[in-house]
Amino acid sequence: MPNPKAGTVTTDIEKAVKEAKAGKIEYRVDKQAIVHVGLGKISFGTDKLMENINAFVESLKAQKPASIKGQYVKSVYISTTMGPSILVENIYN
Repeated sequence: MPNPKAGTVTTDIEKAVKEAKAGKIEYRVDKQAIVHVGLGKISFGTDKLMENINAFVESLKAQKPASIKGQYVKSVYISTTMGPSILVENIYN
């Protein structure tokens, strides 16, 4: 659903379209500190999906506050919208 907090309701339509075409993504963090984000579609193919995953991981690394010590990400799971999750190891090391 459209939500002003997520930036999906705007009066500046031209800016919103430019951001969407440039690849802007929104991700959310729930109360358990789990990050939820859509990174592509199965039809994208392995290379494009890996490119999107790597771009997201780099973005997430850049968001780490300097005050946080130790391991910032403990595990990564990838799944389709309604499919089973797969543990991805060593993606963040």
